[in-house]
Amino acid sequence: MRQEETFQLILHGGNGRSFAMEAIYQAKDGNIEGAKESLKKAGDELVQAHHVQTKALQDEIKNTENGEKKPVSLLEVHGQDHLMNAMTVRDLATEIVELYDYIDKKFSEK
Repeated sequence: MRQEETFQLILHGGNGRSFAMEAIYQAKDGNIEGAKESLKKAGDELVQAHHVQTKALQDEIKNTENGEKKPVSLLEVHGQDHLMNAMTVRDLATEIVELYDYIDKKFSEK
């Protein structure tokens, strides 16, 4: 993976995580629609990161088939870790937003 790709992974992963956390805070404040929009933005960022990751993996497979082996850098590991963390936070944020939405609807019925 090139250094530029690694930085893109970190950038989009970080943005995705930030939008996911923003969604939690918005849901906590009762802004469910805003939270859902932030979750969509988080998803969009993670899709971009996933595209970078997929291309890098395809390039690595192609290079390995051609006999090239490159060591994995600590920066690449950090980029992958950043992305996985962002995906986990987004998944949990989705559940938390849904929970806040459910609770809000449940208590407004009474």
